[in-house]
Amino acid sequence: MSDHPIFTADHDALRASVRGLLAREVTPYVEEWEQTTFPDTVFRCLGDAGLLGLGKPVEYGGQGIDTVSGLVLAEELGRVNSAGVAMGISVHTDMAMPPILAFGSEQQKSEWLVPAIRGETILCLGISEPEAGSDVAAIRTTARRDGDDYVISGSKMFITNGLRAHAIVLLTREPDTGHGYTLLLVPMSLSGITRERPLSKVGLRASDTAVLTFDAVRVPASAVIGSAGEGFKHIMWELQGERLTAAAYCVGAAEWLIETALRYARERRAFGKPIAEHQAIRHRLAEMAMELEAARQLVYSTAWKVGQGTCGAGDIAIAKLFATRSASTIADSAMQIHGGAGCMTEYGVERAWRDLRTFRIGAGTDEIMLDIIGRAIGRTKTEDQR
Repeated sequence: MSDHPIFTADHDALRASVRGLLAREVTPYVEEWEQTTFPDTVFRCLGDAGLLGLGKPVEYGGQGIDTVSGLVLAEELGRVNSAGVAMGISVHTDMAMPPILAFGSEQQKSEWLVPAIRGETILCLGISEPEAGSDVAAIRTTARRDGDDYVISGSKMFITNGLRAHAIVLLTREPDTGHGYTLLLVPMSLSGITRERPLSKVGLRASDTAVLTFDAVRVPASAVIGSAGEGFKHIMWELQGERLTAAAYCVGAAEWLIETALRYARERRAFGKPIAEHQAIRHRLAEMAMELEAARQLVYSTAWKVGQGTCGAGDIAIAKLFATRSASTIADSAMQIHGGAGCMTEYGVERAWRDLRTFRIGAGTDEIMLDIIGRAIGRTKTEDQR
């Protein structure tokens, strides 16, 4: 709801513009893209409209708007009902770009951030590995120092945009120096990088998800984002924005699901009247509305705290956990209301049901969110924001 205090008239205008553009350029093709993945031209289309740099500084080609604008985009992508498209875009804008902007050199920003904001180059983020998902510290991909270069060896999996990206923000270990974890900005065209295969998934089918291998890939020391040994800290910082974006997407997706279920319930008749007039269905719709409103207010409140600089990791974990769980529950209820029709691809409900379930795993599983929340209980605000 755009009448919430965090939104201004400018945000309302942005929402209308984004909704119109997505209705023209994305919505008509989502069924096709479920089979083929969405094309790279979508990045350029959104870049031309200024939507890839809403919260990025003007000097790098961004719009210089506040962080709330990113929530508007995430919600409207949720209403499109193609989490695969949203995931590909958000990895680019909200996962790979922020570390470059916050910690990268001016050379890295001019070479990669500027064209990424225009949609001319595509970015991905490399954290997860076969033996390291929630346990980020367990990654095994190494970056060994060799003179003025780093030599990278290892593999990454579940990499969104991995098949199409021009560069990867890559988390590595420095086993020989004791520096710990280092974040590198690596061109994907380098010798030794193999994009092994696309992964088949239960949801997010419109996005490409890849396994990547790095076989003695050599990059100069200037590829380091921030400082050597600080990569783990940089990635933990990045995850906070990623989680809030996921929560906002779920609010938009849940809103679409309720509208879709209500429309169907008014049209579908059983026992002589629309099923919306049966108490069992009314109550289910009421519960869906309650879940959505609670998630919406929680996400907006968390976004306000972020803007005030008072939001801790525990706050974001609560918003992410509640919003993703609520959206998954709402999707299940929408499918139940549709009955057999909900299992058919033509209604789109089964896609939302599949897609939204993945949000309780990506960007931190339910279990990780609960652990963060548990550790935050009783801590001071200053401690929680670290």
